[in-house]
Amino acid sequence: MSDTQTFEDPTAEAKLGLGIHAAAMAVVCVVVLVGNTVATDNTLSQGFLGLIVLWALCMIGLVLTKVVPFKLPSVAWISLVGILATLPWTPGSAWILDKVQHVNFLTLATPCLAYAGLAIAKREIDIAKESGWKIAVVAVLVMTGTYVGSAVVAELFL
Repeated sequence: MSDTQTFEDPTAEAKLGLGIHAAAMAVVCVVVLVGNTVATDNTLSQGFLGLIVLWALCMIGLVLTKVVPFKLPSVAWISLVGILATLPWTPGSAWILDKVQHVNFLTLATPCLAYAGLAIAKREIDIAKESGWKIAVVAVLVMTGTYVGSAVVAELFL
């Protein structure tokens, strides 16, 4: 092995910057805005303002994740920022709650869950390449069985 060769840790995750997070959340906000406008009686401007507030709270939480000396997951920081921003004695909390109430959180969850389902790591792609077509057959059978099983349970008990 020569001195010029370097090896990467295959388990190390690439850290995304705040700009990429901001852009990704902006794209999600656009998708949510469309869904929120179609699915509810809220106007486009009401949903837009609510999503801007949520985007800002998320960005504050992400900045805290980067700058605070003790490490907590970004989800924890974002949750803490949201909780603190909406406490009754926090200045401006009534305004924040007024704007955010126009965002339907079910339409907010849909693109987030879709992204979570599509987020595939490099290691998972390598495993899929090694497994070949068999893993696709198993995946289709598992999804079909889950759907049919859920439908059967719903028919019997609901």
